[in-house]
Amino acid sequence: MPVTVTAGAHGPWRVTDIRPCLGATLPPAARLRVEDGDATPDDGAWRLRGVTSNLRYTAEAERATLAGVQQGLGRPQASRAALIPIRKSAAWWDMAQDARRAVLEEESRHIAIGLEYLPGVARRLIHSRDLGEPFDFLTWFEFAPEHEAGFDTLLSRLRATKEWGFVEREVEIRLARD
Repeated sequence: MPVTVTAGAHGPWRVTDIRPCLGATLPPAARLRVEDGDATPDDGAWRLRGVTSNLRYTAEAERATLAGVQQGLGRPQASRAALIPIRKSAAWWDMAQDARRAVLEEESRHIAIGLEYLPGVARRLIHSRDLGEPFDFLTWFEFAPEHEAGFDTLLSRLRATKEWGFVEREVEIRLARD
């Protein structure tokens, strides 16, 4: 399913911070919205596109565990969010998929680390690489204010893994729902 993220003057999410983690940042914006399907036209400061897809690196047991623990997006108490667009290096994409899976989970424990923060943090992964977008992935997170410190720890742990050595551009956009 197509997904469009638009930052500009309109949207249910107020942008509280845009910070570059690696590489160039994105222009400032006041509001943000995430839309399934075709985006509403407007004069947004920037727009990122992608598609939701199958879980490409998740084993069946991991998928079942995630489905049993993760709560959905849009929960009323989840008034905080983060959009983290990421682009990985050519070295990452030059590896076979099973080699990328080995770095992602066997060496970096990406899925296992993420499971530790469920159900407090809900996540949606949007794939953009095949659309020629400036990022490979748009990762959307929602959480209640009391889970923000845990979310910060989650990010720190993931960024300390071998997998993050393949990230060449990352921007962290923090949001609040009024």
